[in-house]
Amino acid sequence: MKKNIFYIGLTSLLIIGLIQTGCTVGSQKGETDDNTNGEKIEITHALGTTVVNSNPQRVVALDFSVLENLDYMGIKPVAIPKSSIPAHLSKFKDDQSVVDVGSLTEVNLEKINEVQPDLIIMSQRLLDFYDQLSSIAPVLYPETVDSDNFMAVFEKNLDNLALIFNKKDEVEKAKSDIRKKVEEAKKITTASDDRALILLHNRGRFSAYGSGSRFGLIHDVLGVAEAAEGLSVHRHGNPVSSEFIQKADPDIIFIIDRSRVVENNTTNKEEIENLLIKETKAAKNDRIYYLNPEVWYLAGSGITSVNIMIDEVVQAF
Repeated sequence: MKKNIFYIGLTSLLIIGLIQTGCTVGSQKGETDDNTNGEKIEITHALGTTVVNSNPQRVVALDFSVLENLDYMGIKPVAIPKSSIPAHLSKFKDDQSVVDVGSLTEVNLEKINEVQPDLIIMSQRLLDFYDQLSSIAPVLYPETVDSDNFMAVFEKNLDNLALIFNKKDEVEKAKSDIRKKVEEAKKITTASDDRALILLHNRGRFSAYGSGSRFGLIHDVLGVAEAAEGLSVHRHGNPVSSEFIQKADPDIIFIIDRSRVVENNTTNKEEIENLLIKETKAAKNDRIYYLNPEVWYLAGSGITSVNIMIDEVVQAF
């Protein structure tokens, strides 16, 4: 009888041990599924070096260009800033499973912490938040495309995402498609000697942008001639008067209306196209083009926005 009790007890212990072992194996398998092979990816950027597990599952995207690129790759973030989200990304605004963490310039750190991210991808607009965000999770800081090397920076940012998320094929296709689109566009734009001036409008005031600036794609990538050369490449542009615009006398004027997206104001063409601007060749020949400010000002360096930007420039020729 004692012997039977001993065997029963021993059998019970073995069963319990097997169950516990099975649970442990299952847990480890789940962890492997979440992080693929657990490989560490190291990305060096302007603010330091970020080390992150490959294929992170819980990503916070704090920039609309980054959101475009993740969406193209089939990656859904757990949190984004939903304030002023562009129309072409509106599906994320209505998605309750994606947490709203503020705006492009002011984020809710507590909400970001609550979603327990594996990776946070930020932008230059949130530079002051870098240290605080880094205390929550690894932070990737994409390079800013405010340079005369727009395509190289654009492609490098894509390559970094491809490395992290194992999306090389998707990214190579996107880059190839855009390169072809650029070449086709340049055949049209460079066949013309027309000179263009890029103007950011804000509350009745203008800032001009040229080669090497945040909107330099028009000149540096697509080869459109400048109506005003030597402009500084400051992110906020060169404050200019209507007299300056009249004197530059561009054949084409590209307008990006900041007031429309930041303050939700309706574009006032009468305010923008004042008497002096109406004296330019662009106005006289009906060649003032209003670019999509959601794309150019709020995004501007993602796969979707770059495609739209090329199309909008070509329409002027």
